[in-house]
Amino acid sequence: MRHRVKGRKLGRTASHRAALLSSLATSLLRHKRIKTTLAKAKETRGYVEALITKARKGDLHNQRQVMRVLHDKEVVKELFNEIVVKIGDRPGGYTRVVKIGSRKGDAARMAIIELVDYNDVINKAAEEKKETKEEKVKKKEKAEAKEEKKESKAKKEKPQKEEAKAKKTDKEDVEEAKVIEETPAEETPEKDSTSEEK
Repeated sequence: MRHRVKGRKLGRTASHRAALLSSLATSLLRHKRIKTTLAKAKETRGYVEALITKARKGDLHNQRQVMRVLHDKEVVKELFNEIVVKIGDRPGGYTRVVKIGSRKGDAARMAIIELVDYNDVINKAAEEKKETKEEKVKKKEKAEAKEEKKESKAKKEKPQKEEAKAKKTDKEDVEEAKVIEETPAEETPEKDSTSEEK
């Protein structure tokens, strides 16, 4: 029986489990939200919250203890300078685990673990996606409106073009008539001159 046995083995040796939790904690603090199995998420929750509590104290000893676990200097800087400041006076409960159903391949229960005070990061990302979708819709509408304008202009220009063609043909007919009228007039004086010569 596992009475009063704390923690989950996760099917790993102690060193492998420690490396896994360190990696999950680093990813969570970097991205503010990660997706993993439910067991790993629950195990990571206590691990990360202990690190955040140490970071809130902020002295050199606790900083060294955190750096012993998190091997990414940028994440440690962000933890001490930004995350702790944003957490403020929250007395624990820095993370949230949300169940999201089973994985398709092996039916493992999946969950999302996130930092509670960083919902605005996720909301901003969602808003940006919405804005990009709205921009795409607006661009499509503009393109459609331009096409409709072009079609309407083409429809309006067709009768005008036909009228212009008709006018051109009328002018050409008139010019041809003038040419026909002018040619006999020019020929008659020549005939007269020849007759005079005779």
